[in-house]
This record gives sequence, C-alpha cells and structure tokens, in this order.
Amino acid sequence: MYMTKRKTIKIAAGCCLLILLISGTLYICRGSLLRHMAKERISRLEERYSLNMTYTDLAMEGLNCIHLENLTVLPEKRDTLLTLQSLDVHISLWQLLRRNLKIEKVNMNGLELNFIQQDSISNYDFLFLPLSPNRETAATEKEKVSDYTHRINTILNLLFDLLPSDGTLTDLNINKRKDRDFVNLRIPKLDIINHHFQSEITILEDSTVQHWSTKGEINPSTRKLYTHIHAPHLKLPYIQQRFGAEVGFDSLMCSFSQEKGTGKKTCLVGQSEIHGLRLYHKRLSPEVINLDHGKLDFHLNIMPQAIELDSTSLIRFNSLEFHPYLKAERKETRIQEKTWHFMASICKPWFPAEELFNSLPKGLFDNLEGIQTSGQLSYRFLLDVDFSCLDSMKLESKLKEKDFRILSYGKTDLRKMSGEFDYTAYENGQPIRTFPVGPSWNGFTPLDSISPLLQMAVMQSEDGAFFYHQGFLPDALREALIYDLKVRRFARGGSTISMQLVKNVFLNRNKNMARKLEEALIVWLIETERLTSKARMYEVYLNIAEWGPMVYGIREASAFYFHKRPSQLSIEESIFLASIIPKPKHWRNSFTEDGKLKESLESHFRLITERLVKKELISDTEASEVNIEKVILKNIY
Repeated sequence: MYMTKRKTIKIAAGCCLLILLISGTLYICRGSLLRHMAKERISRLEERYSLNMTYTDLAMEGLNCIHLENLTVLPEKRDTLLTLQSLDVHISLWQLLRRNLKIEKVNMNGLELNFIQQDSISNYDFLFLPLSPNRETAATEKEKVSDYTHRINTILNLLFDLLPSDGTLTDLNINKRKDRDFVNLRIPKLDIINHHFQSEITILEDSTVQHWSTKGEINPSTRKLYTHIHAPHLKLPYIQQRFGAEVGFDSLMCSFSQEKGTGKKTCLVGQSEIHGLRLYHKRLSPEVINLDHGKLDFHLNIMPQAIELDSTSLIRFNSLEFHPYLKAERKETRIQEKTWHFMASICKPWFPAEELFNSLPKGLFDNLEGIQTSGQLSYRFLLDVDFSCLDSMKLESKLKEKDFRILSYGKTDLRKMSGEFDYTAYENGQPIRTFPVGPSWNGFTPLDSISPLLQMAVMQSEDGAFFYHQGFLPDALREALIYDLKVRRFARGGSTISMQLVKNVFLNRNKNMARKLEEALIVWLIETERLTSKARMYEVYLNIAEWGPMVYGIREASAFYFHKRPSQLSIEESIFLASIIPKPKHWRNSFTEDGKLKESLESHFRLITERLVKKELISDTEASEVNIEKVILKNIY
C-alpha cells in the first residue's frame, strides 16, 4: 500500500514536471511559434488574394500580449490598402484554450486604410472574392452567406468578440477615393473604458470639413450596442458622390440587443432616434425634406431566408405614431430560381386628424403646410407581392374619416378649382403658358357647351367611373403596379381624372415619390370634403387638358384639328380626341403616313365605341359606321 502511494506520487510529480517543462518551452519559444503561425497564414492570404503583406516586428510580450509593428498590406499592382505603425493586443488565455479569440485590450497607433478606385479598378476588390478556391467548399460557404441568420450572427460575433473592453486607438485614418471624389475620416483618439467608447471625428470631403462627436457602448456579455452621434448640421459623407443625395441631421442615436429566437431565428430588439433630419434627392422631392423628430422602436426577426419587422415595432415621426409590419422572404421556385415575397401592412385605428397634418415633414407636402383640421382618421394599408406570381398581388389603402373638418387651409387654398383660377402649364418642369380657367378666358368652354359624345369618350378612355368613385381606383392602381413590376419601369400610373387634375393644378410636373404622396392626400381632401363638385372638376379637366403641342383646352383642340366648336364634334372626332390625351404631342404616331390607323390602336377605338353604345349615346348602326381613318384623311392630312 505504501509502495503504491509512493509510486503514484512519483508519477504525479513527473507529470507536473513535464507540464512545467512543456509550458516553459512554449513560453520561451512563444515568439517563434507566433511568427511561424503568422507566416503560414500570411502566405495563404498572399497566394489566394495576390497580396504583399510585411511587418518589421511580431512578438509575444508576457503571457497574453501580441505586439506588432509597421504592418503593410499591398494588393498586387494596386495602391496600398493598409498601413499600421504599432499594435498591442491583449487576449484572453482562457477563451483561447476554449478555441475562442477574445480580445480584452488594444492599444493601436497610426492605422491608415485607403480604399481607392480608378475607373473600374480598385485596391479592395479582392475582399469580394470567395473565401475558398475549392468548389465544394465554396458552394458551402456561399450557402452560409445566403443564410441571413448565419450572416448576421457572424457579423455580431465579430463585433462583440473582437472589439476590446478597454483600449486606446490613436491617429486613425480612413480614406475613400473614387476617380476625383475624395472622403477622409480621421479619429485623433478613441478611448474604450469598460466597453464604453468616446471620440471626436473629423470628416473631410473634397473641400468641406465636419467635426462629429460620438459615444457609445459595446457590451458582449449583454450582447448590447449603443451609439450616439451629434454635431450641428451634420451631413453624411459619400452619399452625395455615390447616390446624388444629401442626408444630414443634428443627432442620431441607435441601440439594440441581440436575443436568441426560437429555432434558427435571431432577434434584434432596440430603438433608433433622430433629430433635425434633412434629406434631399430629386427623385424624392424638388425641395429639402425636413423632419424635426423621428423614432423607431424595432423588433427585428432574422431567419435563414427572411427578414421581418414585427408589428410590435413602433414608428414615430413628429407627433404621429403607428405600428408597421414588413417581411421580405427569399423563395426558391420550381425551376430552382431565387425570387422574393414581400409583405407590408399598417393598421392605424382612430386617431386625432391633427396628429397627421401637424406631423407632415416640411418640404414633402408643400401645399399642405399650415393646414389645420379637426375630427378623427383611421388608416389601413396592405401590400402583398409574390414576385414569382405578380398577378396574385394584394394592394389595399384606405383612409377613413369621422367628423373630419378643415379649419384653415394654410399655404394653399384647396377650394380654388371651384371658381376661376389661373392655370400654368409645364413642360420638362418649366412653366410655358398661363391662362385663367373661367369666363374671362375666351378659350374657356362650359361643360354644357361640350359635346356629350366628347365628354363620354374622354371619360371612358381615361376614367369611366369618375362620377362614382372618391378619387381612387384601387384595382387600377394594383394593375398598374403589377405591369410596372413586370416591365421593371414606371410605365403606368393608374391615375384617375381626380389624380391627374391635382397633379396639374396643385403640383409641379417633376416625377418623384413626394409628389405622389402629396397628390394622394390632396385628392382625398378634395373628394372627401367635396371642396369642388365632380361636374366642375370635369369641366376644369376638359379646359386644361393638353391636346397637342401648345394646344390646351377642348375649344383650342376642336378648332386646331377640325375647325369646329366643342359642341359640334362628331362621333369619330370625339373618339379621336379622347385617344390622344395620354400622349398629345405624339398623336400622329397613331397613324401611318397615308392616314391608316395602326393595328395596335384599333382595339382601343373599338372599345370606346362599344362603351358609347352601352351608354346609349350612339346606336349599334352608328357604331358600325364609325370610320376614324376617313375623318383623319379629310380634316388633318
């Protein structure tokens, strides 16, 4: 028994001595091992990405500190991508033994990153190459990259695990140059203390200099990130150069925490808040859009093939709040092609009307600036688009009112169409002609002096339900959107006569999102509050419509084409005039050089004729005798 204990003690002592010897050897040789591992890794990177990576010193200081000096990364036949003067990284040995790289402290000096592009050649394009040259491995990596849960978890793990809890970064420069455009971001000093960071940032873009202040927290134990940026009249760099837009604000706060969802789902819960937002892009609005205060409380679900903004999320701009729902899902069709399914909805129950109109961003709803209202509103919106089957699209948009009243009109009197007013015609966004719409203009024609045939022909061509709807035709808007998505351009608008009127009378002719939003809201106000009667609206429409180059109103059109008054128009003449409203400057394209009607338009003329029969304005016999070509040859050619 005694001998057994002595033997056990000797074995244990021997093991301890062996461990000490191995540990001592590893400690003594730790620098050589580190350089050997770094050399192997650098060689693989240099070979795979055609890089030249050099440094002057790489060593282990103490048990857990890696020291690096004068690192350079130079892509082959490209400008230098990265230079670094010195770096001290303190890692967690315990986490390293568990095969996790956990950085505890960093002291960095003189890091400079240069992203340079000249024409189509850049010094950073290798970053977008596949990680593995092996096809099978590359396919697996590609599948992982297409998994949104995997992608976001990879980014967050890098963010939370590699960023230190303490450290100091000095003289950090990031340069972005594309041809002649240049942006420089400089951080003189960034202090990180117990996961909290604070810094001043200088932005140089061409000849403009900005100074930002930022602070925040990155806490890996709680998986929480918080950042706050502020500066008077701050403007985001590079946006103007890249997208032709200007985005600025006074302060921006964003925070979120990562939560583990059920199954393969990751949840991000947090909020973002912005003050003094200024936004400009010609496709959004011809004016700068201003938002005093905006806030988003979000619950974001990231799944392998979908991203979802949960309906518990809350959007607030100025004093208006609502709960949105968004989901973008990538699907695989039967022929193994990737397509998208997009869903969006808003359901806003009854709320005070002034919350909406007092919250409209300045520059986005110019005509409604200063409007005062009372009563209540509710709103419902639904869009469901499966891009593999566009014809199944669902589109709903309904704004309801209860005891709603306009107390004052603010900048623009929306009742102006009820009486005589001055109308300005635009071409390419420029005013070309102004005339009064009323008895004082000798070109004005009252509705009862216009041929009923012409009235009905135009209505059936442009908006057959004009006298029965309240400004919108949801089915027409849905069909127009489906068609636009199929041809991948804005080819149809689904506009009613009410929408065309508001666009021409109240808004500029520039096509942008702001105009469409303002157009919809003004149409709703005019139609819901009956600010102008339907008959007067149609009278205005026929008197301002463009019927050819510098030909405005039905009286000028009747005289220009047929040397008649509007009350004297025949069936063929009425149908012809109705057909050219969509493209008044290109009316000759409807016919061949010898006056023959093009086949593509025959069905349209036939449809209008059939509708005139149904409305009992003409008989079947008269319809059978309609000959558009004869009229054109006789009166125009």
